[in-house]
Order: sequence, then structure tokens, then C-alpha cells
Amino acid sequence: MKVLLWHVHGSWTNAFVRGGHEYLLPAPPDGIGLAGRDWPSAREVPLSEVDADVAIVQRVEELAQVPPGIPVIYLEHNTPSAPSRRHPMADWPGLLVHVTHFNELMWDCGTTRTVVVEHGVVDPGHLYTGELPHAAVVVNEPVRRGRVVGTDLLERFAAVAPLDLYGMGTEQLGGHGDHPLDSLHRELGRRRLYLHPVRWTSLGLSLIEAMHVGLPVVALACTEVVRAVPPEAGVVSTDVAELARGMAALIADPALAHEHGKQAREFALARYGLDAFLRNWDRLLAEVS
Repeated sequence: MKVLLWHVHGSWTNAFVRGGHEYLLPAPPDGIGLAGRDWPSAREVPLSEVDADVAIVQRVEELAQVPPGIPVIYLEHNTPSAPSRRHPMADWPGLLVHVTHFNELMWDCGTTRTVVVEHGVVDPGHLYTGELPHAAVVVNEPVRRGRVVGTDLLERFAAVAPLDLYGMGTEQLGGHGDHPLDSLHRELGRRRLYLHPVRWTSLGLSLIEAMHVGLPVVALACTEVVRAVPPEAGVVSTDVAELARGMAALIADPALAHEHGKQAREFALARYGLDAFLRNWDRLLAEVS
């Protein structure tokens, strides 16, 4: 099957294009194509030359760009700004796919048919050593996004242990900036734990990837986190003081951190493994095409 999709969310696309189809990514100026990614089953093509069996649309403006006659699935990555927010595809006769159950619950989609296909990630392997008594944090643009991603909480956690920040724009806070995935996963694995201070975004794939690597997790119990991080994988709470105490315990006890990290990896492989993700998408693609 030939699947048309725009390269919007790099980590999600990295998993999606591992399926058994041919993936067509619009080349500039209609898209960013592969953007340097090595995806053997994907190729960038001029939009005018696309001949696909189905299209995955992730932004409203893409709908008008889909060539006539190609059936469409709308994929929503984001959490609404408020539970009363009406989705732009509400009352649409097609199929809308959410990436988390929380997002499906919170968006008002009217009569549009919705389903959830939970994330899957390419397993980076068990890379955890935890040799550095630091907490790793992955967040893009923490200064601009502020409270949404918990930037205001970082100082409280930094009083417990050093924080190593990764992601676009983290240099403004003394962080390490953006990293290629392979390099990022290796660096995460050297840190004692993964800190997820996010208040209100969709479930970050960096959190799931960190669990795959084998890091224990300290996370705010917000949005989908309560479903994605089991108690045996670390500490999940809305009480920042409780999270700080849990973080201190993991920093002080490498054996405890290793055990929680082992449980995190096992859970992530079971719930967010690549095979189930691709099977669920195969079913939807076949149904719509």
C-alpha cells in the first residue's frame, strides 16, 4: 500500500514508517520530505506526482493538498487547550485518530468517529547504566512554553540533583540542545533517572523512549502519564514535594533506580512496542483504503 503523509512529528513518523508499506512524503515546498532521515521504506516525492492509496493528514491545511480521490485519515497528536475545545474536524464524516486516550477524552469531536492508536517506538535497547547521579529532562523550547512543560518547576528539582536538559532551545537554560536520537538515547542511559515535569501536553515520546532505555521515571501525574507510567517504574504524583523525595531516593540508591528502570522498560515494551502499533495502523489503513 502507498501511504501519503507529511513529515510533521519526527519521532512518531520514525515509528510509523517501519511498517510494510511504501511511505510518500511531500518534498519541498509542499513538505520537508525526509529531512535527512534514513527511512528505507519512505521516499520524498513532489506532491503533484503522488499516487497513493490512503493519506494521513495531521494539520487542517493539509486536507486541501491531498490529491482528489485519495481517502483520508486525520491524525491528532495534541491535547486541547481546554476540555471544552471543539476539534477543527468535529462532525467530519471521516476517521480521526488520537494518540492517547486522554486526548480522545478531552477533545470535543462532535459526531466524528474517533479511535485511539497508542504510541509505539523503535526500541533503542536497554542502554541504562545510571552512572551519573543526575536527572535527564527532554523538552523542546522550554523558555517559550514555560509552565505548560513545567519550566518553572526545574529550579525545585535542581535543588535535589543536577538536571541535564535536552531538546531544542534548552541551551537558553544551560542545557545540551537538540541531539540525534541514537546519541540522545545513549546520553539518557548514563543518567540516574528521567524527570518529566510536564503539566499539559500530549504524551511525550521522549518519556516512552527513556523507559525503553531503562530509566526510572519521576513524573507529574498529568494528562496520559498516569496510564503510561506504572507505580513500579518510579514516582508519579501531582505533589511536587513527593516527587522531589522520590527523586532524592533514586539518586541516593542506584540499585533501587536500576530496579525501577527495569520495570519501566518491561512496561514500555509491552504497551508501547512497535509491533502492536504497526498492527493497529495496518488495520485502519486497510479499512479506510
